[in-house]
Amino acid sequence: MDQAAQTMIDNLEKNTGKSLDQWVVIVQKEGFEKHGEILKFLKTKHGFSYGFANLVAHKALKSDAGSVSETNELITKQYKGKENFLPIYEKLNSEIKAFGSDVEFAPKNSYVSVRRKKQFAMLIPATKTRYEIGLNLKDQPTQGILEIDTKTNGMCSHKIQLTSESEVTSEVIEWLKMGYENAG
Repeated sequence: MDQAAQTMIDNLEKNTGKSLDQWVVIVQKEGFEKHGEILKFLKTKHGFSYGFANLVAHKALKSDAGSVSETNELITKQYKGKENFLPIYEKLNSEIKAFGSDVEFAPKNSYVSVRRKKQFAMLIPATKTRYEIGLNLKDQPTQGILEIDTKTNGMCSHKIQLTSESEVTSEVIEWLKMGYENAG
């Protein structure tokens, strides 16, 4: 487990008086099956911030890289029925790894978080016909393929939409590299 995750877990108990394991039990007793249901419950009934609610939700649903025995299980799950997008993921993964040895890929249930010191990108097989790259590029105006992201609840500021591997151009890689450099 990385230091940031451990700090978050420690702060959860410090701020709420309950450990992560205790919160997971509370959430599981409610019988929630969806991430959004857990977020809403923790934020409205217990005053959680998005970050703490997201942490508990992932652990309760075992939907983060630290909760599964093999992170490839999460990748397989993400691309089930969307196998046409695996070449995009593999190409992006290879290009991003070349940015530096400090890049970390953290698969979740429906996307892969790409981090350096902080998250700078999300790789998302959004639908059967649309692949999205979420980027953290604060204060960057939109231009070309770069759009404002309105769907990831502030986890990313911008997005790029793709439909095929051929659209992973040098422009896409340059935007990813800018996100990486800003996260250092």
